[in-house]
Amino acid sequence: MLQPGSSVPLFSLPQLDGGEWRLERGKPSLFVFFETDCPTCQLTIPYLNRLAQAVDGKAEVVGISQDGEVATRELAEQAPIKFTVVLDRDLSVSREYDPQAVPTLFLIDAGGKIARTSVAFDKAELNAIAADMLNSIGVEPFELAGRRDGAPETKPGCVSRHLEVHQELGQELRTEGGPAASVNLYVERGPRASRVALDDGVDPYEFCYEAGFADPLPVIPPTEERVDRMLAATPFPERFPPDQIVARVPPNYGMATVEKIAANAVMAGCSPEMMRVLIPLIRAACDERFNLHGVQATTHFAAPLIVVNGPVRRELGFACGSNVFSNVARANSTLGRAFQLILTNIGGARPGVLDMSTLGNPGKFSYCIAENEEENPWAPLHTEFGLDREQSAVTLFAAEPPHGVSEHNAREGRAILKAISRALATVFSYRFCFAWEAIVALCPEHVKTLDRSGFTKDSIREFLFENTGIPVKEYEDEGGEGAQFTQLYQRAMINGEECYRKFARPDQIKIVVAGGTAGKFSAVIGSWATGPRGSQMVCYPVD
Repeated sequence: MLQPGSSVPLFSLPQLDGGEWRLERGKPSLFVFFETDCPTCQLTIPYLNRLAQAVDGKAEVVGISQDGEVATRELAEQAPIKFTVVLDRDLSVSREYDPQAVPTLFLIDAGGKIARTSVAFDKAELNAIAADMLNSIGVEPFELAGRRDGAPETKPGCVSRHLEVHQELGQELRTEGGPAASVNLYVERGPRASRVALDDGVDPYEFCYEAGFADPLPVIPPTEERVDRMLAATPFPERFPPDQIVARVPPNYGMATVEKIAANAVMAGCSPEMMRVLIPLIRAACDERFNLHGVQATTHFAAPLIVVNGPVRRELGFACGSNVFSNVARANSTLGRAFQLILTNIGGARPGVLDMSTLGNPGKFSYCIAENEEENPWAPLHTEFGLDREQSAVTLFAAEPPHGVSEHNAREGRAILKAISRALATVFSYRFCFAWEAIVALCPEHVKTLDRSGFTKDSIREFLFENTGIPVKEYEDEGGEGAQFTQLYQRAMINGEECYRKFARPDQIKIVVAGGTAGKFSAVIGSWATGPRGSQMVCYPVD
């Protein structure tokens, strides 16, 4: 692949809209090689649209399609693409620039040399390229790719067409006529929900069960009147009409329109005001960083845990005290249930069909808590994601069931944390280290002891990180999960014994204050796979 500092060869290619486009020196250009069926290329297009608008003719963004006119035009209309698109039909320019994957970006300076390159999707690189390009033409740089816009920080691309071993697909896409029509991921409006008229003798509750709408507990029949009442409480109705697609829900990528979200909320027993929370919750779940597809399809125990923060807790009646993980409040139970119904009815993750969890998780009925901020002497969870304390928010975590920790005799914070560290050692699998995260749900009585002992959230995390490990001697027998990765683990002396650290970093441990003021019971909640290849915790504001 051509590298920064290389002089670029001049070339010309046919434009999608007709005519011939020629590379000429004199103003900066940004080339992006793309394929029409590459999800990462499709993810990148909206960012390049904004950049093309910002340069306002002083520089140029050029998309170089490795596919034929029909497939390229279909994508250009769906997205839509708002910058120049040219067709590299014989892949001659692709061979000359030699990108290894798509999308690949080449920033060309006014002198015709490559100033910067970027492969696949990377928000930091997109922001850096945008800053360099805008600075070169005297335009104030701005953040092109924001942190909480629903896209992951990075996403791998697809192999470049000119490097494909079997090029039948590429040839089909470059041939006039192209492939079968693809799913339009850019459409903003979806079909209205179906209307079903039941005969007088049909029990609507049994009909919903037989139709597969339930979980499988009975649901409230979503009559037009009930759904309309739910829709009437939708915030910002001008932004969220009934047919507006809020997100596409994996693994089937069904269209979660506002109306279909409302119908599932009715079935779950939500109050109409819960639409205020459900819409950002569904957006958070479909944020690619959370990887709902993986969470829904894994054989692991994971289920999405919802944590509610901010004033909305009290405004809508969420429980954050005694029995916080139980069926203690309508808000917790119905929000969690509506969410799970949406994942099943719209996303298609039915147990035993696409949801193949070996043992499952009771949280797949409802798994929703609120943080007990009134008993929290530290900053609440959502502030760790850059939100203000007074901003309401929902956070999602791909979670195992809670693992209780009882410690009634400790008079100092260290003793409480020692007990919690022993529970943390068992997250995912006892001898498997580094790849997991955990939430520690601290009860108010434990919080008071920790606060009195001078602990902060950061020092709690640091203590748990330093004191949670698996003795090296536990790996002496042959085989067993986790033993194959010991070369990646970090060794440390813990309680006078050589151990492997359970976590790679302190920030893999999140602290939440929850539960009643009586009783010294806290909990550890382990994760599914984490990081860019697994599921990352996401937090979205609730307006």
